[in-house]
Amino acid sequence: MIDVIVVGGGPTGLTLACELRLHGVHVVVLERLTEPTGQSRGRGLHARSVELMDQRGLLDRFLAVSEKFQAGGLFGGIVKPWPDRLDTAHPYGLATPQPVTERLLEERARELGAEIRRGCEVTGLSQADEGDGVTVELADGTHLRSRYVVGCDGGRSTVRKRLGVGFPGEPATVETLLGDMEVTEDPATVAAVVEEVRRTQLRFGAIPDVDGHEGVYRIIVPAEGVSEDRATAPTLDEFTRRLRAVAGTDFGAHSPRWLSRFGDATRQAERYRVGRVLLAGDAAHIHPPTGGQGLNLGVQDAFNLGWKLAAAVAGWAPEGLLDSYHTERHPVGARVLDNTRAQITLLGTDPGATALRELFSKLMDFEEVNRYVTGMITAVEVRYDFGEGHELLGRRLRDVKLKRGCLYELMHGGRGLLLDRTGRLSVAGWADRVDHVVDVSEELDVPAVLLRPDGHVAWAGEDQEELLGRLPRWFGAAAA
Repeated sequence: MIDVIVVGGGPTGLTLACELRLHGVHVVVLERLTEPTGQSRGRGLHARSVELMDQRGLLDRFLAVSEKFQAGGLFGGIVKPWPDRLDTAHPYGLATPQPVTERLLEERARELGAEIRRGCEVTGLSQADEGDGVTVELADGTHLRSRYVVGCDGGRSTVRKRLGVGFPGEPATVETLLGDMEVTEDPATVAAVVEEVRRTQLRFGAIPDVDGHEGVYRIIVPAEGVSEDRATAPTLDEFTRRLRAVAGTDFGAHSPRWLSRFGDATRQAERYRVGRVLLAGDAAHIHPPTGGQGLNLGVQDAFNLGWKLAAAVAGWAPEGLLDSYHTERHPVGARVLDNTRAQITLLGTDPGATALRELFSKLMDFEEVNRYVTGMITAVEVRYDFGEGHELLGRRLRDVKLKRGCLYELMHGGRGLLLDRTGRLSVAGWADRVDHVVDVSEELDVPAVLLRPDGHVAWAGEDQEELLGRLPRWFGAAAA
């Protein structure tokens, strides 16, 4: 029997596969497509996702093929200077095309021993009443058995539908066309038209030399209405007609690389777990792409889930650990849905939306507001509710400097970590799951912190008895 079947080979599924393989879990990724599409819907990694890649030793690979960017706020079309004192050692995002992100994550997953099967479409699944596994049915009639299944198969998730999990929210009210194509118009004219149109219509734009291809533009333009089937891509004729209607010119657009449409539908799964089946990424939540949060939210779901699911497979997961995935990530997803709803309102063209955008822009000139909004979009301000305790409790820890090296260098293996400035603490009994480091600098301004494998602070203090009381909650019973 397979330990975990991951349905969907996008960034979420591949991140999860990497996390599971760090702990020796037998994981099989089932991807419906026979080859990557090459479509770059997700355009990069925000600061928290950059931190995650650093925590697993992958950041250098991304830096080699990406450009750094800093855009404070990046909210509802309002761009401000990057705020000072954002709580991260990586105060930037990475402009990484989604196909590149997927390639790097797939390479790492395969290096770690994950099995990735393409051309495998999941059409059904069933859980045994006794809860001893899940059967997955493929389009060719074959069946696979696994201990757990995770649906990372997008907004139209087959896994979610077969589970019967509710997906409440709001249907699309506006629709936008998006695509990469060549144009015959000269770049200066394109830039001038974009500048003029965006004075009143922020859902319009044309980015030159997309993904390094000279003469290829990423163009976005409002659709005429909301189509009944957004799974059907627009034609080039539909695209150019909308360009002429909105901008007065179609730029001589031709030779599209790919075309798509998206709406502002906002929905979230009622439950992220049903027995031995879980949901992550777009299978668990969909929202408008404003702020570029979708890919990042999915990757961060996988980072939260991976070590917990591995613990369940290994048999040491304490009661409630796997359920904490829903408890922690569902509220995070809900907050992203809310901020994208707000952004869609700000992107409107009516007088009320224009007035609101002007007011919000002035508010973001205040450093504290800018820092708050940037922290929200980049997810560095995410804090899980671990109950009462130290102000760091539930927060992720930035990449603090140690006496030798930096914190994230110690997290590549995906284990728990006790940073101990006192030198008096012990994790005896949990040494197979938690590393103990005493070579800590004063940049860590508390005596000691216990970090989960995802980098969030599970405990802070200096009392050994308190530490012993906290360890079992996240790392199970002590070894005999």
